[in-house]
Amino acid sequence: MLLLAAGRGTRLGADVPKAFLRLGDETLLAHSTARLVAALPADAHPEVLLLVQPEDRRTHVRACLDRVRAQLPAGAELRVVDGGTTRQESMERGLAASSPDAELVLVHDCARALVPVAAVRACLHTAADVGAALLAIPATDTLKRVHDDRVVETIDRRPVWYAQTPQIARRELFLRAVDHARSTGFAATDDASLLEHAGIPVAVVPGATTNLKITRRDDLPLAAALLQQDPTPFVNP
Repeated sequence: MLLLAAGRGTRLGADVPKAFLRLGDETLLAHSTARLVAALPADAHPEVLLLVQPEDRRTHVRACLDRVRAQLPAGAELRVVDGGTTRQESMERGLAASSPDAELVLVHDCARALVPVAAVRACLHTAADVGAALLAIPATDTLKRVHDDRVVETIDRRPVWYAQTPQIARRELFLRAVDHARSTGFAATDDASLLEHAGIPVAVVPGATTNLKITRRDDLPLAAALLQQDPTPFVNP
């Protein structure tokens, strides 16, 4: 499990990095961890890599690490890894630090703190069956292509889906995709894009509108309301 927590969250205007913001009494990181772990098989012993900015290690990371560890099953390993300047670089560093024995690699943006447990479980099963999968939801709004503040055309929304996380693939497929991206100079906005660029099929598993990425300040009260309807299954609450 690669937990991406290196983002600064500048659009939130917060004084702490986004993953360490509080939603209720817990950080977004702790919510994400507890929900992902709840989706794992009962006998799973995951390797969890937390990707952070180096300057956060002694402050924000240290303050919440015990709480994150408390959500992991017995025998699970948690390691903190320095992230990069981009999401893609952070993912690549986490992948490189992961155990060669790992069968599946799950990548998750910690800003999606309300990821649905059942959807993660379905995504894991699909990735194990076909090689790679991600959570996504179909577009419901009318889509416009715009140029110079003018509508150029209306886009057919029927084949369009909004990508979410986690995004999961066999480790060897992610490694192949990363190598291909480096050799072609490809810059991706998510992990599935790396796989697609390398010609690797990615299955889509229905996510949920509640799996919002907390990006702007008004996302926090919305997330707080959603949390009341679907509390995070914390261990040792």
